[in-house]
Parts: sequence; C-alpha cells; structure tokens
Amino acid sequence: MRKNKGILVFARNNSQIDYIKQAVFLARRAKKHLGLPTTIVTDCVDFLKTEQTDWEEIFDQVIELVQNEENKIDTNTFVLPKEQLSQKKFYDGSLTPKNLYWKNQSRALAYEISPYYETLVLDTDIIISNQNWLNCFDYNSDLLLYRESFELADIDRGEDLKRVSDTSIDFYWATVIFFRKTQENKTFFNLVQHIQENWQHYNNIFQINSPYFRNDYAFSIAIHIMNGYQSGNFAKSPPGTLYFASDKCILWEITEDSVLVLLEKPLYTGEFTPLRLKNANFHFMNKFSLNRCLDEI
Repeated sequence: MRKNKGILVFARNNSQIDYIKQAVFLARRAKKHLGLPTTIVTDCVDFLKTEQTDWEEIFDQVIELVQNEENKIDTNTFVLPKEQLSQKKFYDGSLTPKNLYWKNQSRALAYEISPYYETLVLDTDIIISNQNWLNCFDYNSDLLLYRESFELADIDRGEDLKRVSDTSIDFYWATVIFFRKTQENKTFFNLVQHIQENWQHYNNIFQINSPYFRNDYAFSIAIHIMNGYQSGNFAKSPPGTLYFASDKCILWEITEDSVLVLLEKPLYTGEFTPLRLKNANFHFMNKFSLNRCLDEI
C-alpha cells in the first residue's frame, strides 16, 4: 500500500566519504523537525546494517541499488541504469583537494523508487533545522525545485548558478526536490533518465561542456523541455531560502538549532571568517568536515 508522504535520500559511499552516516543524521533531523519518515536508497546495504544496528528505527524503508537484474531479489531492490562513474575533485577546504568517484547517477529513479505519493528528495549533506519544507505538501504545484540560492561566502559567481552555461538555459538545483506521483511528473522523470542516458548529446546541445554528469544540469534541461523549450512555470520554488556553502569552507559545529561555519575569504585562500547560522536549513558541500562534525555529535 502506497504511503502518503515522506523523504527520499540517496546514499552511495565512495572510498573516503561515508554518505550513509550523513543519511542517518538527516533522517533523525527530519523526524525531529518535520515529523516525516525517511527512506534510504543505497548500494551499501550491508555496510548500513553493520554500522547502524538501529537502522530499522531510523529508516522507514531501505531500498537497495544493484548493478544488474540477476542481483534483484525483491520489490525493494532496483537495478541501476548503466553509469559511467566519473572522478571529480572533492575539497576539504581549498588547500585539500581529493580526486574521488562521484556516484550521482541514480536520482532520476526517484519517481519509480519512492514509496510515497508526495516525496521530498534531499541530498545527504543537508542539515535540517526548521519546519519550512513541511509547507511543500500544502503547495498547489506538483513539482518544486530551487532556482534561487544564497551562498554564505561572499563570492561573485556571475551567471554560474543562474544558468547552466553563459549562453544556455535557467539553472535549477536538484539538491531539494518535492514531487507528487502525477502522470506529468512520471513523464518528467522519464525525461531526466533519457537525458542522463544520452548525456554527451545534451551536454553539447546546451553548451554545458561539463566533464561529468550532474543532476542539476539534467533536471534543468528536463524542466526547460517540459516548459516548451522556454522559461515557464512547470517547476516552482520550495518555501524558504536554500542556504549553502561550498566545499572550500569548513563546518566547525552543529547544534540543535544552528551551525558554525568557517567561510573562506574570497581573496585570501586558506583564511576564514566564522559565521553562525540559526534555525535555517543548510546545504553544506564539504563532506569531510560534515562527517567530522557528525562523529562528535
């Protein structure tokens, strides 16, 4: 029986980043601040159950991703689409780059995988500190993604987070996605999968020239197509502000209602300004310092 509403989080570890740990923290904060259950989607089920003995209390469901049909054992197992894993630089502050695999090619399955009629898809590196996203479930729009965001460090990125490229289409974040299981949204997520499967073509057509696949770009292209290849209102914005800090910054502390962040000074590499953000939902890209903070909680 399909459930009414909940959160979906994708967590796929690489050699150095424990996304499972982040998903556990997110699920606990979601239960506290939103009163919502969380379903985790992962290819690290054994690791989850070994490292987190109370996983059944934390997660509403555990859905496993497998590489081929032979490994599919039940309805809670989904086969990954063909993916070409790419490496990218993950930063722990500007002075500590690390080249790691980025396993980000499963979000297009969210519509098919979600056990909920109304779903809030969240990145694992989001820290929930208020109830704003509960309002998504009261919106008339069946699809919500952020176009606008607020970067805590004072960095001039030009058109970087406004358009997918200087000469191309509007940029949307795939960090927070709210959707209902409507026929139109089924078509939309099928389109995202098609774009992912033919990524090099769309990468060229929309003049993105990215060395790797990125969900933000794929969802932005799909929204543009659903809008009739123009700006439109197919997707609207979730409530509140999407605050974020890049992986050049350092997360120092997480409390019940705030985070303390060291923001790198734009003109002084390796120098930081402290800032405390209270009662705000926060997207923090430095996975290494996030996990260090979680180890201390």
